[in-house]
Amino acid sequence: MQVISIYNLKGGVGKTSSCVNFAYMAAKDGFNTLIWDLDPQGAASFYYKAKPKHKSATKKLVKQSMELDDAIRATDYYHLDIIPADISSRKIDLILDDAKKSKKQLKRILKDLSSDYDFVFIDSPPAFSLLADNIFNASDMVFMPVIPTTLSIRAFQLVREYFEKHGIPDEKLMCFFTMADMRKSIHNEVMAELYKNNKFFEYYIPNLSEVEKMGIHLAPLEVFAPSSYANTCYRALWGEIKEGLLD
Repeated sequence: MQVISIYNLKGGVGKTSSCVNFAYMAAKDGFNTLIWDLDPQGAASFYYKAKPKHKSATKKLVKQSMELDDAIRATDYYHLDIIPADISSRKIDLILDDAKKSKKQLKRILKDLSSDYDFVFIDSPPAFSLLADNIFNASDMVFMPVIPTTLSIRAFQLVREYFEKHGIPDEKLMCFFTMADMRKSIHNEVMAELYKNNKFFEYYIPNLSEVEKMGIHLAPLEVFAPSSYANTCYRALWGEIKEGLLD
């Protein structure tokens, strides 16, 4: 089982749309796939029209007073399940702080799924926190979407510094560009610079309106716009990611 978190310190970078599309493509490729929506905004749950089975499910899972199976919901798509976000996600740092070995709690919980899923995708909230430490610890890979702008570069650098400071293996962190507009010289310049000596995937996601329409259709791109350029880009990026994960 591969645990992949989609994370960025900065919000509004295409984190959730990437998580939703990657998970769907993994499931469509025949892999048993789970999304755990740990962002209190619950956007991934919204896209998949999923509501939690129980109130405070996240709190109960972290405190291990609920079995994982009781929180997992099927989506409309074969091979794809989800643990929806719920209101207790907003207090998860306090809950984790009360737990023994609190930075490893999520890893312990997910271990029980190792025989059930090929991929677990975690949609992460944009913050440095005890939850983020848990996510980094539980993840085999941390995928960071980066908009090719000055502020996004700063967020990228801060995350790398955080990994180094806290002893998180640097090889866990892989990045890809999102919302790239190749008509802008600054985007071209930033991408060219960061491709040098940094771990960025070759394929990137352009700034296209089809991605925004996911919120209208409540579905991944491949469901409502399979022939769109946006979906072609996500499929190419997922192919690159999958090749690296399965080598």
